[in-house]
Amino acid sequence: MKEILEAILAGDTPPEEFAALPLPESYRAVTVHADEVDMFEGVPNREKDPRKSLHVDEVPVPELGPGEALIAVMASAINYNTVWTSIFEPLPTFKFLQRYGRISELTKRHDLPYHIVGSDAAGVVLRVGPGVTKWKPGDEVVAHCLSVELEDPDGHDDTMLDPQQRIWGFETNFGGLAEIALVKANQLMPKPKHLTWEEAACPGLVNSTAYRQLVSHNGANMKQGDIVLIWGASGGLGSYATQLALNGGAIPVCVVSSPEKAELCRRMGAELIIDRRAEGYRFWKDEQTQDPKEWQRFGKRIRELTGGEDPDIVFEHPGRETFGASVYVARRGGTIVTCAATSGYWHEYDNRYLWMNLKRIIGSHFANYREAWEANRLIMKGKIHPTLSRTYSLEETGQAAYDVHRNAHQGKVGVLCLAPREGLGVRDPEMRERYREEIHRFRNV
Repeated sequence: MKEILEAILAGDTPPEEFAALPLPESYRAVTVHADEVDMFEGVPNREKDPRKSLHVDEVPVPELGPGEALIAVMASAINYNTVWTSIFEPLPTFKFLQRYGRISELTKRHDLPYHIVGSDAAGVVLRVGPGVTKWKPGDEVVAHCLSVELEDPDGHDDTMLDPQQRIWGFETNFGGLAEIALVKANQLMPKPKHLTWEEAACPGLVNSTAYRQLVSHNGANMKQGDIVLIWGASGGLGSYATQLALNGGAIPVCVVSSPEKAELCRRMGAELIIDRRAEGYRFWKDEQTQDPKEWQRFGKRIRELTGGEDPDIVFEHPGRETFGASVYVARRGGTIVTCAATSGYWHEYDNRYLWMNLKRIIGSHFANYREAWEANRLIMKGKIHPTLSRTYSLEETGQAAYDVHRNAHQGKVGVLCLAPREGLGVRDPEMRERYREEIHRFRNV
């Protein structure tokens, strides 16, 4: 690993030298263990501690198959799926690995008693398997998390509809929170040259997810002038939705939970902001009963900000806690586009407000290859910026996941894998200087 790291840090190592570097027999990776899936049994969700379940282990380098690539991971990031994996909710991810392992001799590699997690990565290609022509050793890349087989016809119009669609590092093994990762070669995209490794690692999953939800015809098909209600607008997912709305000529209404988060939205350029904690919205009277009067109060507040207009689009990802309100406040004929459900999967809403007002609910999950590429292109062009707030070491991944689980973070949380320190990997300093303020606006907040 030392030789590989030195070649990357040199910045000018030719492809043939990268290809000639010997691969190590093993590498460090963040894992959960199959024999620990019951460790939180009986513990309430909020008290489950990723620091107890996430380990840094020395693991063997996996076999490289056709259409695949091994990448040296300089940096990765924490997504909520890593939190779910670490607390074994809604089910242990080893069930995903077992199911994947039954497909073929090649996929059997993924069915192991440990799961290497992580669905983001920025790094350098080390090896490519047979049939890979677009990428070569030495290429600096980021990896998106869509893994598909594309042997069924269903996925060829939209790869997210492939029956074998999986999220890399969550439903597959050998993820990005490690020194080396195994990916399908069509997960790779060019690393933005003006960003550091840790900044480049952060947008992949959340930026692509927000792009499909809002911009794509597979999502809400956002247009100029649309009013977009964005829950958690300064968070890992919402911060990219806010930028995409502003960049696309829409009008975001940002829902946050503190003055500090409201200020982050203003720094991104948003003007219409609701601090739900300060204004005391309680959409549930108790665990079983929602409060429609609070929906009405919330809708009235939105109209006060927008000059009397209801949202054309509701960007929904908290789930159970907010979904009834989301359906209620969307305008007649409006769209509620939903993913994630971090506050709970069982949604309840009054169907009269959906059915009689011709609203639509669209389920959205990550992004197809084209959408992920377009989302990354916006990063490369300086139209959308990373929202990295803090970076942890690989050994501190458990703490990073704990902070995300407890919502004690802003924007995205990064993890250094092979990179020895922050600030490395910038290849276009002039462009970076042009967007320095935007790149840094989430740092250390």
